[in-house]
Amino acid sequence: MATYKKRGYKPKTKKEKEEIVEENSTTAEVFNTLDEGASKTEEWVVKNQKYIFGVVGAVALVVLAYLGYNKFIAEPQQKEAMNEMYTAKKYFDDAASGISSDSLYRMAIDGGEGKYGMVDIAKEYSGSPAANLANYYAGISYLNLKDYENAIAYLDDFSSDDKMLGPIAKGGIGDAFVQLEQLDKGLEYYEKAFKANVNEFTTPMYLLKAARVAIDLGQNDKALEYLKRIKSEFSASTEASQTDVLIGQVEASL
Repeated sequence: MATYKKRGYKPKTKKEKEEIVEENSTTAEVFNTLDEGASKTEEWVVKNQKYIFGVVGAVALVVLAYLGYNKFIAEPQQKEAMNEMYTAKKYFDDAASGISSDSLYRMAIDGGEGKYGMVDIAKEYSGSPAANLANYYAGISYLNLKDYENAIAYLDDFSSDDKMLGPIAKGGIGDAFVQLEQLDKGLEYYEKAFKANVNEFTTPMYLLKAARVAIDLGQNDKALEYLKRIKSEFSASTEASQTDVLIGQVEASL
């Protein structure tokens, strides 16, 4: 254990003199070791400086390339894509309002007035947020046109954390599979839809669709679970008013 000694202290005994000599020797060894370590580090840096500078330069180039891509390519591309989407989105909105629905959904997909449709936007601006959104609009348009294979393909390419669009896209795939009489896949996507986000609109809607398909598949326990969840958690929803009759039918068959 080290003992504190005042500055200028002179050893009085032989033992104290030996302790001081030993301490000085140890301190010298520590500094020598540090000097040797620093010297070796300096030698390594000098020897490998080309490699070090190369790595630093490469990292800097990657960062600059990323920033440059976002500033000069991605951002202008996104703006251009959204401008292109304006007309196609208007066709989609008008179709959803019931105005010449089939022809307008087709124009939303294929384009018009010299502007891209959703399919072209998804292709030409692939990887951009606009292209991702175009996949959604194209998929829903195909679904309304009863082109279920294309609806599945485009909606499957769409991804979003939005609490409405995410579940609706999954539910749309479920609708398409049900129309193709692939009930097991339809049920799978309805379940993905109500699990994607819990809210008062999409959750009870897809719980009810899942329950109905589960009944058709003979999965009555699952159907009963979903129907009771609607009744207990979403009692104010329009779907809740349909649950009592269905619960009675399912329980009678168990």
